[in-house]
Amino acid sequence: MPITFAVIGGGVIGGGWIARFLLMGCDVNIYDPDPEAERKVKQMLSNARRSLPGLYEHKLPTEGVVQFCASIADAVSNASWISESVPERLEVKHSIISEIQSHCQKEAIIASSTSGFKPSELQRGSANPQQIIVAHPFNPVYLIPLVELVGDSKTTAQASAILSQLGMHALVVRKEIDAHIADRLLEAVWRESLWLVSDGIATTTEIDDAIRYGFGLRWAQMGLFETYRIAGGEAGMEHFIAQFGPALKWPWTKLMEVPELSEQLIATIADQSDKQSGCYSITQLEHIRDDNLVAMMRALKAKDWGAGNLLNRVDVELEKTSVKRTEPLVQCNDVLTINRVIPTSWLDFNGHMNDSHYAEVFSKASDIILKRLGADADYIARGYSYFTVDLKINYLNECYAGDEISVYTSIKLAEGKKLDLYHEMKDTAGNTVATGAQFLLHVDLTSRKSCMPEQPVASALRNLERKK
Repeated sequence: MPITFAVIGGGVIGGGWIARFLLMGCDVNIYDPDPEAERKVKQMLSNARRSLPGLYEHKLPTEGVVQFCASIADAVSNASWISESVPERLEVKHSIISEIQSHCQKEAIIASSTSGFKPSELQRGSANPQQIIVAHPFNPVYLIPLVELVGDSKTTAQASAILSQLGMHALVVRKEIDAHIADRLLEAVWRESLWLVSDGIATTTEIDDAIRYGFGLRWAQMGLFETYRIAGGEAGMEHFIAQFGPALKWPWTKLMEVPELSEQLIATIADQSDKQSGCYSITQLEHIRDDNLVAMMRALKAKDWGAGNLLNRVDVELEKTSVKRTEPLVQCNDVLTINRVIPTSWLDFNGHMNDSHYAEVFSKASDIILKRLGADADYIARGYSYFTVDLKINYLNECYAGDEISVYTSIKLAEGKKLDLYHEMKDTAGNTVATGAQFLLHVDLTSRKSCMPEQPVASALRNLERKK
């Protein structure tokens, strides 16, 4: 993506934007008068580098260049996208946006990260209002893909196209409204949670348990309406509403009221929250959160469901620049089959990559060789494939989360039904960290017995044999 991004405000949200932009290969200009801004941004980047690459099966683009600027003018003058991530006070945002517009390109997108203000409020007094939109992300921005877009239809369409190239999901809000969509839903749960604590019914831990052990797991993959549709059984949503709709008139919630945030209630919430997770530092909690998000999203990825479907679509684009997975083979030795980063979810109790994942990596390397020989999805649909008969792995060195690895695969034998592959897993210094010797047999999937390869695999193997 050959455009420059600018971020005004390097706090939690601004820092998350910076990390997302940079790790997806974009240059970023930053302005934040906080003397601690550079340290905070570097910490955010450290978190992102250990987690975001682990969502994908291919190496991310070369990281962009970051530049801390002395003024807003320096930051925005050459930027095509400007993220405003300053404190949630309208007068502050008006002042910052006005200064941005004094120095930025007229066609640049000014995207406010505001969680509550409408575009019409942000645009007040602007001579070029259509370039100002809401692009509301969710923390951590470098992992969670949702961005709510509100504003001019042409500008939000451009913004949506840019965000999709960053691996994000743009949700265009059709009508502007206070707090957009997601935060209005969160506000309802937050209000009811405050009442439950205020009335002494539940602690902060118990409320979080109700979410993380219960409906939160369902929401992560299916959202609200699809979850309730299933709850209606075979009759679907109509039956669910007929059965549970009357409960909406019962006094179950206090959503139209807010408990007074007295000093006593604030102290109670703070004390319970500290006891709940106070044994961890903020950095440790961020790592735990990120590791859990990567693991859950990778699980959804395996099923191509929810956020996992988006990750798979990003992987399709990444593989185009990572390895030539589908082109016909023109060599037998040292074929680059894997180029990726180790995800945090692959670690075992010793803190390094679990041995089973070495086998997983080598298995994926074999899949790529097979596809390039012609044994792809269409070939399998015709009733033929290769089965692994034996896999021997030599573990030569440790791999850790965030390590970049490459696998080079050689065809040692391609004779009749037999296919003998040799894999070398290497680190960025070129050191071999593991090897795998894999023996496969060509199989008829109907009889489940070995057989000679069919076309186009047979021809591909003959062509390789001639080149040896």
